[in-house]
Amino acid sequence: MKKIKSTLIAVFMSLGLSGFLSAQDWPNLKQFQNDNEKVGLPEEGEDRVVFMGNSITIGWLNARPEFFEGKPYINRGISGQTTPQMLVRFRQDVIALQPKVVVILAGTNDIAGNTGPSTIDMIADNIKSMAELAQANGIKVVLSSTLPAYDYPWRPGLEPAEKIVTLNEILKAYSEDNGHVYLDYFTAMADERKGLPKKYASDEVHPTVEGYKVMEPLVEEAIAEALAN
Repeated sequence: MKKIKSTLIAVFMSLGLSGFLSAQDWPNLKQFQNDNEKVGLPEEGEDRVVFMGNSITIGWLNARPEFFEGKPYINRGISGQTTPQMLVRFRQDVIALQPKVVVILAGTNDIAGNTGPSTIDMIADNIKSMAELAQANGIKVVLSSTLPAYDYPWRPGLEPAEKIVTLNEILKAYSEDNGHVYLDYFTAMADERKGLPKKYASDEVHPTVEGYKVMEPLVEEAIAEALAN
């Protein structure tokens, strides 16, 4: 029996599974656990908003901290994340904070294949599930269009532009059918290639300060609309 166990351990090691087994926090639930405890529940009359997303969302806080300062905005972006990861942590990082509004910005990393291949319908389904969880808990939903991308520098050749257009069409129709606010960054930022120009994203994926300055009045308008509904 001991010999069998030793053989099995050797097989797991040879497959590189020991590292996988020790890395169980696939959705990165630990990232904001302590911060969530410190934030606590909203004060009476607070129009709390949670921004759920990936590197584009957390990069916003890093590049433009002044946009978030003095506002009841909580940033819960994690770099590299895909929609299934966000869906797993949605209760902890959004619902438990009891915001009035959630702004969901997601999808581009799925198209890039960061956690494996995904169809457009799979991506849309995960985003819809987040919206439905929010709605079921009395949270107003702002569904952001996925930002334009002509190519991904870390995975070139995937031709994401038209896939993003298709995903955004689905999200817009879903928002209209379910009473959510659709936030159209794409139209305001896309160039003739249906990508992000250098002035808005030096790597054509992650916004520069100028890119975030385009996004800010749009998201403020969307939040105000959601709160008024």
